[in-house]
Amino acid sequence: MTRVAAVDCGTNSIRLLVADVDAAAGTLRDVDRRMEVVRLGEGVDRTGRISSAALQRTLAACDTFADVVRDTCAERVRFVATSASRDVDNRAEFVAGVRDRFAVDPEIVTGDEEAVLSFLGATRELVGSGLEQPFLVLDIGGGSTELVLGADRVEAARSVDVGCVRMTERHLHDDPPTSAQVAAARADVEAAIGSATTTVPLQRTGTLVGLAGSVTTVAAMALGLPTYDPEAIHHSRISADEVHEVTRSLLSMTRDQRAALPFMHPGRVDVIGAGALILSVVVERAPVDSVVVSEHDILDGIAFSLAD
Repeated sequence: MTRVAAVDCGTNSIRLLVADVDAAAGTLRDVDRRMEVVRLGEGVDRTGRISSAALQRTLAACDTFADVVRDTCAERVRFVATSASRDVDNRAEFVAGVRDRFAVDPEIVTGDEEAVLSFLGATRELVGSGLEQPFLVLDIGGGSTELVLGADRVEAARSVDVGCVRMTERHLHDDPPTSAQVAAARADVEAAIGSATTTVPLQRTGTLVGLAGSVTTVAAMALGLPTYDPEAIHHSRISADEVHEVTRSLLSMTRDQRAALPFMHPGRVDVIGAGALILSVVVERAPVDSVVVSEHDILDGIAFSLAD
């Protein structure tokens, strides 16, 4: 067993996993897993910079996470930063802040690298499960969405610049969004997913595996959970009809109605409609009648990569 610490810093949230990993057996045991919504990518689509407020929120979370890493005596640390910090002019300030706290540089990975890590985290325990292969892993983030096709290894991957924060800021301005705003967001998503099919042949999908907070929240709503329950959500199977029904419901709700849902994380209230819409479009495009929902994602992939 190797004790590792993985940090995934995305557009909407920053997450930490400290885990004991057995690389030979392909197993991972959580020691500490936590998430904070810091909205690092707030306004990035418009300004091309991380705002001072967003940077302050993110580095405050890093202070907390760095304390956990020290207290749990993790042997190896890897900090991966994705879409928001990939696109900005002032990323040197972000890099320096992370280095000061963790004594490692953040790896600002490409979309393809992000996709490979997501695939590793999501499918390591699914190989041999009897699910039809190849897997299409769908990772919906705040600024980008990754699509990865493969079985025991990645065969094709593509990152597209549609995510729940980016689509909300760009299109979904009213409360609830108007039909015209939803149509504009859908058109953007359909164009991005359509472009991805030139690289990732969605028609070959055996099983669609959905990751990250947008997908798990849609699953919680489809399952009618009285509270957010990771054990009930992990490896649940949600039908295509349920995905589309939940998406329509979320996009027709006011902010207060979404916030009142018992399983809704406060940091997802504003952006869940756009995230659900991305999932709905992919379900329409892939030859599947359901999505398998995974609580394991890029964070677990980062942890496995440290042990490997």
